[in-house]
Amino acid sequence: MTDLNPVIAKVTDRIIARSAPRRAAYLELMDRQREAGTNRGNLSCGNLAHGFAASGEDKPAIRSGAEMNIGIVTSYNDMLSAHQPYGRYPEQIKLFAREIGATAQVAGGVPAMCDGVTQGQAGMDLSLFSRDNIAQGTVIALSHAMFESALLLGICDKIVPGLLIGALRFGHLPQILIPAGPMPSGLANKEKQRVRQLYAEGKATRDELLEAEAASYHGAGTCTFYGTANSNQMMMELMGLHIPGSAFTNPGTKLRQELTRAATHRIAEIGWDGDDYRPLARCIDEKAIVNAAIGLLATGGSTNHAIHLPAIARAAGIVIDWQDFDELSHAVPLLARVYPNGAGDVNNFHAAGGIGYVVRELLGAGLLHGDVLTVGGTMADYAAEPVLVNDELHWQAAPAESRDDTMLRPVSAPFSPDGGMRLLAGNLGRAIIKTSAVAEDRWTIEAPCRIFDDQNQVLAAFKAGELDRDVVVVVRFQGPRANGMPELHKLTPALGVLQDKGFRVALLTDGRMSGASGKVPAVIHLSPEALPGPDGVSGPLAYLQDGDIVRVCAVNGEAVALVDAAEWASRTPAAAPPPAVGVGRELFALFRHHADEAEKGGSAVLAAMEMVV
Repeated sequence: MTDLNPVIAKVTDRIIARSAPRRAAYLELMDRQREAGTNRGNLSCGNLAHGFAASGEDKPAIRSGAEMNIGIVTSYNDMLSAHQPYGRYPEQIKLFAREIGATAQVAGGVPAMCDGVTQGQAGMDLSLFSRDNIAQGTVIALSHAMFESALLLGICDKIVPGLLIGALRFGHLPQILIPAGPMPSGLANKEKQRVRQLYAEGKATRDELLEAEAASYHGAGTCTFYGTANSNQMMMELMGLHIPGSAFTNPGTKLRQELTRAATHRIAEIGWDGDDYRPLARCIDEKAIVNAAIGLLATGGSTNHAIHLPAIARAAGIVIDWQDFDELSHAVPLLARVYPNGAGDVNNFHAAGGIGYVVRELLGAGLLHGDVLTVGGTMADYAAEPVLVNDELHWQAAPAESRDDTMLRPVSAPFSPDGGMRLLAGNLGRAIIKTSAVAEDRWTIEAPCRIFDDQNQVLAAFKAGELDRDVVVVVRFQGPRANGMPELHKLTPALGVLQDKGFRVALLTDGRMSGASGKVPAVIHLSPEALPGPDGVSGPLAYLQDGDIVRVCAVNGEAVALVDAAEWASRTPAAAPPPAVGVGRELFALFRHHADEAEKGGSAVLAAMEMVV
């Protein structure tokens, strides 16, 4: 057996030591939960009768309490392509449960919003905090004490982290996440991006742009680029929370249905009354969290998970920070190039060998923890791909060699020796940059800054030609407490145009520009954010002024304003714009006021929970 890489061992040991008090308290709580009334056997007759009143043919089995009752938490809606396939899953799961003598009920639904729809719109201000709302919805769904296990139906950006944060409060239950898969490939993502940039330059019409977008996003399933949604699915496999090989099987196929059947059958095998009890609280441990980070780095995944993974970890009593990401990134090679880091999409990645190939390579090189408790067997079982043989589900070993070395390479010949996610720090705070899609000659940008408080101001300045120069574009007051930390992908085409003109350009923001962040260096999640914190102190970004020379460097890990210290100390922080209203943002004021910094996950509910637990 290959020895574990010493950097990964060091970072893991540090996380275990740092987390010890919180982790022990969490596990003790989960042990109490199993016996403290959160099961059907402790319900009164009135409670129980309410719980099975409408369960039809499953009523006798649920009433008896003799067999497992599976709670389904679903993010189904039929507006969003990624979640539309979930509409029929509950009825399928009920049938699959009956095959093994179990029952299933839809415990509740959670919202699923799409950054693709809200991008650049007011609704994006609700995006990050929808994760907290989903976590609360999951807790409400499972609070009825009717279930001995749960199946979680969710796939996209905030939905999977939110489901896990909530589900971990019921960590004594075995739980499996069931994906729905990506839509088949449509218009190539590179071509879509080309049309977007032409539109930004005024060289394509709105009709031409809409036609390209509709040809790319054309059917049921997740978007096919490697953004936050598909990075979610990869991480669930690397944490062992899927049935092996589930992530990137397309919707509406027989294989997809059989993977759902396998998940339903498997959840009954790992229940608390059997010999293979695998509760979620024990599956998500420090090693599983590190595996998720390693998978993210090895595949060039979304930097949104520099926020989401710390939040998931916190919910399990584990503390991970950006220094951990940075050190892991230096040890983990980049094995995949999936759009926007390469030409092919997740379907091409899957066809080339996909996650099974990545797992096998990482395990074989000592770059992944193999001794984690998974829902599907051992971590080695995830170095496989599912296939149908005579309409029956089987797993075969991942290919020994990549089927497309433009997309997927072995540890011995990676695209890059490191994972391309770096921590930048300096007098402006701490931030993340993703270098895997950025040309190395642009890893360091030093230029005068131009400051904005809103992304629409940036676009107006771009259209007026005011940014046709070397520039660090600063967009501040975009943090969790300011406006919910929206994504700023609306800026990608404009900044790309400036870069293609030969200018040295970077983005610096306390907001997000993750998921599909591309060729322009983007220094994001800057923390502390510009808006004053509970102590009334503004973040350093509030002291920056137009024309200040800013240096961002992924080589040396710098995010600094080259301003004389005495001059800096004499400045008064910029005033924040008034809170935006409309689109229901007022109802999320509570989340904004109590959210903590991005490096901890930018969560109000976790910050408040830790004050009482």
